[in-house]
Parts: sequence; structure tokens; C-alpha cells
Amino acid sequence: MIQSVENAFPLVAFRRAFLLVALAVLGSGGAPSFVEGQADAARAGSGALVGDAMTVARATNGQYISWREHIIDEAASAGFKLSGSDGLVMADIDNDGYEDIVSVHESDSEYDSSAFDPDFVPDAEGHVRIAFGTADPDRWINITLAEGTDAPAPEDAAIADVNGDGYLDVMVAAELAHLIYLQNPGAGARTVTWPRLILPMTEGRGSYIRVFLADFDGDGVPEATAPNKGAQRPGPEDFARSTAVSIYQVTGDPLVGDNWTATDLGQYSVPQNAEPVDLDGDGDLDIVAGSRGENRLVFFENVGDLEFREDSIRINGARAAGFNLEYADLNRDGRLDIIGAAGGGLYWFEQPERIGDAWTAHLIGRFTPDSMTGLEIADINGDGRLDVMAGSYSRGPREGDGDVDVNDALGRIGWFEHPDDVTGVWPRHDISRRKRGMFDKFIARDMDSDGDIDFVSTRGNSVPWDGVFWLEQVRTREPVASFERARAEDSEEMPLPAGRE
Repeated sequence: MIQSVENAFPLVAFRRAFLLVALAVLGSGGAPSFVEGQADAARAGSGALVGDAMTVARATNGQYISWREHIIDEAASAGFKLSGSDGLVMADIDNDGYEDIVSVHESDSEYDSSAFDPDFVPDAEGHVRIAFGTADPDRWINITLAEGTDAPAPEDAAIADVNGDGYLDVMVAAELAHLIYLQNPGAGARTVTWPRLILPMTEGRGSYIRVFLADFDGDGVPEATAPNKGAQRPGPEDFARSTAVSIYQVTGDPLVGDNWTATDLGQYSVPQNAEPVDLDGDGDLDIVAGSRGENRLVFFENVGDLEFREDSIRINGARAAGFNLEYADLNRDGRLDIIGAAGGGLYWFEQPERIGDAWTAHLIGRFTPDSMTGLEIADINGDGRLDVMAGSYSRGPREGDGDVDVNDALGRIGWFEHPDDVTGVWPRHDISRRKRGMFDKFIARDMDSDGDIDFVSTRGNSVPWDGVFWLEQVRTREPVASFERARAEDSEEMPLPAGRE
């Protein structure tokens, strides 16, 4: 199913105009009424809706930073119930010079895929979508790449040219089933069915939550890495056993099942990551894995010829399960640090001089009582330092706002500003807090080519507003509302709770 999507977004121009007039009358002179980094404390318990509150975030040129939401893919334009939107990746799929978006949609609006329920068996539903980009960041051509039993409850996707034909292929991790390889047909990528293969050694074996494609041995052919977490909704028996983090190698035609081989790197309690990264800085790709059951990170050092040496990442001051991680040299000592959620907050873990020693945990910030789920690093305010965009996972109903209040875990988006001292306090700038929203993934891009960083993301837990969107960074001379919604009707915007971080 192919549709051309051209959205004229209902931007809340009146609200912004009203705020600017009010500022002029009050003679604000463009100066915020409280210093940066204290915005949340001032708003907490005040009843001010997060998205409507005046931004205090500023770029290095003195302009104020706010955010405008743009819809890329949703149920209304798709023509069916698109829900449970999770992972996404970006690349030029059809070689037309514009980046495209591959997104996965779990179709879990009737149940919580993170909660154990042995009496409920979900249907084999889900969608893998491609949004083909154009010269206009508000015009996308959306198609369904895979659905149903091919990709039941898809959670993640990866992109690489696996067969070496010059077109990027896709691999998807499905929580209810397996790994599936989808081969780009080339010129007909938008219109014809993509050839596909369910990797036979993954079929009926467990539950796959992440997948990555990378060339670990330098032969020009990417391998896949993936954790098998054992069950989509792990219970006590699943946490008590161990399942594999594996690497998958293909020799020859990727559409032939016998051409794929799997090597297990290690066994863990509900593993949930297997991410390629050159952690030790020696020029080849290593693998970082995370275990939900053991609440720890594992490092597989690439020693050549697809051989890996396992070591734990021992962290002083926190424990991390490693579902979503980012990597950057935050303290500029020449070594990659790790950014991720731990203990209900967002931390960066400082790599020691000797990689086998303990890593030191430094708190970046919290969304309490909201979770810390998706994250991305980028220089948001133009000061040359990496900031962190983050999103939460609402825990209330998914098909209606329901009976939740300000003290519940809701759907928040916000960013943390890199301070002068990286070990110090990172000012938090809340963007929006709605009753419903799951923000699993962010990708930093300058979508509108205006010189600042925007973000592409998915939103789940929010039927009928699940899907793919992008956040435009808006800069103004005067402070305006922090967030401009794309829809006139949406999940209710909420304030911050009193006395919470």
C-alpha cells in the first residue's frame, strides 16, 4: 500500500502571537524570568502545562529554542490502525539523494508488551513502514514493507547493503518471532514486493528486540548482531534462564537460508542489546550488550576474524541494563563514554584509562516520575558540546488518556544541556508532557536545512496518534511556548508534579 502524504500542519500560530504580544506589553525585553536550569523547579506544582510554558532554553546566539511537531506517518494517512511505534533508522533507500525512514510498529495497543501476562497471547500483528523522503521535509511517500506474520510485533530495524548491489537492505527484529531480512529490489523499491527471508535459526526460537548490521571483519559484507530476549513478555521462568546474544554471518546469496550461520557470543538473562561500536578505539567494531535480568552491560572486544573476547563493563555508582545507549567522548579525554538510563535517571559512564577497570557513573538528569527511555546526542544549542534529547514511556492506557494524573508516569520529551563542567548539573529543558506517549528512538538531523539540529522520532502508547514525527527546532528573539503541537486534538498536555525532579 502506497500513499503520498502531504500534511498542512495546524500550527498554533495564535498562541505564539498572543505570547509575543503579552511579552511586549509586560516589557520583558527578551529576558527570561528565571535563570536557565531552574525552569522545571519554577513550573513544578504551578499547574503550568509543560508544552505551553515559556521556553528558557537559548542558543549561543542568544535566541530562544522551542520545538514544533511535524507528522510523517500516522493511522489517519496510512488508512489502518498503525500503533505501537518503536524503532526507526534513516538512510537513502532508493538512491534519489533524500534520506528515507524505516520504522517499526508493534501493534501492541491492547496490551503492555513490557508486562508479564501468561494468560494473554497477542495476535501476530505489526507493520514495517518506509517513509520515502522528498525535497520537502513535510512531504513523505509512505509504504508498508512487511506486516503480520512476516514481522509480528516488530521492535527494531537495521539498514545496510547486504548483497552488495548498491542498494540498502533492511533487517527487522520481531518480538513475537524472529529476524527477517528484506532485500531492496532497487529501482522498484517503492512499488514492488521486496524479496525476504526469515533467518531459519531464529524462527520459533524466542523474541528479538534489537538488531544491527555492521562489517566486523572488514570484508565488505555486513554481519548482523541481535539479542534473543527469550520471550516478548518475560516472566519469572524467562528471567531464570539465559538466552543468546549472537552474530549472524552470510556467505553468498542472503535470500538462501543455508547461507546464514549464527555464532552465540554469550548467554544472559533477557539480553536486550548487541550494538556495534569501536569502544576501545583500536579501529575495529566491538559489541556492547545489555541484560535486563542481570542489570548489567557486557563488552565483546573484536580480536579479529569474527572472534570476540567477552568482558563486563563494571560501573561504579550505577547499574544499567543497556536497552538504549549512546556513545561519545563527553569529557574529551580521547576515550568513548557511554550514555544510558540507570536507576530511573540518565547517566553518562566515564570510560577508565584501562578499559577493564571500573567505569564511573555521572548523573545527567531525571524525568521523575516519568521514565527515561529513548535518547539521542547532538549539539542542540550550537555551543560545540553534545546535549541529550530524551523521551519517556507512559504507563497508563494506550487507547485513551484514561484515569491518570500528574503524578503518574506519562509521555515526556525534553533535553539536557551540556554544562561547562561535564560532571556538573545538566540543565533540563522540558518540551512536552502528555498523558500518553512512548518515545523509543530519536535521530538527530537538520531536517529543514536551516543550520540547527532537529529530531526524527516515533511515538507509541497513543492510539490513534502513534506513528512517526519530526521535531523542528525553532529559534526566536523572544521566549515563546516550548512546544507547538501538530494536531488540534491530541493526548492531554500535563504540568510537572510538585516537588519532583
